[in-house]
Amino acid sequence: MYLRSFRILAFAGAALAPVALLQADSKKSEEDQRTELIRGLVAEYATVKAYLPRSRQAVDFESDGTWDKQKWEAAGREMGAAARVGDQVQITKIDIGKNSITLQINNGARGKMNWKDHIQVGIGGVNPVSNPNGSTNAPGGTAIVIHYRDGIGDISSADVKKVIAPVLEFQKQTVTEQYVDTLPAEIKQAVLEKKAIEGMDRDEVILALGRPLRKSRESKDGVDYEDWIYGEPPGRVTFVTFSGPKVVKIKDTYAGLGGSIAETKN
Repeated sequence: MYLRSFRILAFAGAALAPVALLQADSKKSEEDQRTELIRGLVAEYATVKAYLPRSRQAVDFESDGTWDKQKWEAAGREMGAAARVGDQVQITKIDIGKNSITLQINNGARGKMNWKDHIQVGIGGVNPVSNPNGSTNAPGGTAIVIHYRDGIGDISSADVKKVIAPVLEFQKQTVTEQYVDTLPAEIKQAVLEKKAIEGMDRDEVILALGRPLRKSRESKDGVDYEDWIYGEPPGRVTFVTFSGPKVVKIKDTYAGLGGSIAETKN
């Protein structure tokens, strides 16, 4: 199965190895950063610390923690408030650019969340959510774009939360951290060590390794298997194999230029 899957990964070996390695490392670093930002921000709840307007376009916020309050108030006069001081809101999506990070709040400017009907879909499945303040209507939606003049660099979700703290105060423990605490001890330890182990389900593998670069499927002796493939040549490539909902095998290999394969010991 692994040799067959590697046909997906193989590419021309004419590129110089140092250049390819640098590109692979850069791509992996960017993917790791993206995964961490999404994991640390999406589905997180925050308490509003400053007036938050609705706006057809994302309202601007600077990475030094400042914003044009008059523009925000003008947007609010046109479309109303998305949330007021003390309201609880949720980050429902983020967009990551080279020089900005956009936080979509309560499904964006067109969104309005009703606490009777709202469900949270994310790691761990679908869970009903209730308003801790007891009201039936949640605040409305909007978006905030945080501008980084020198690029986002290697910023983390914790850094974003610090930057936006004058407007949004996040819970001390993230939704992901809360979920990890409920896992069996062996799986929790593997997630913290960022590795996959047999017996994990798909959500737990995503928690540990992020989303795979590629997937492949194969049927053998009447059993369906699905490989999640992490990494790409040249460098370490990991196959996480599922049968049904659970991981049944993990295989680490080293893929050289041209797709040559060498297995590594676990």
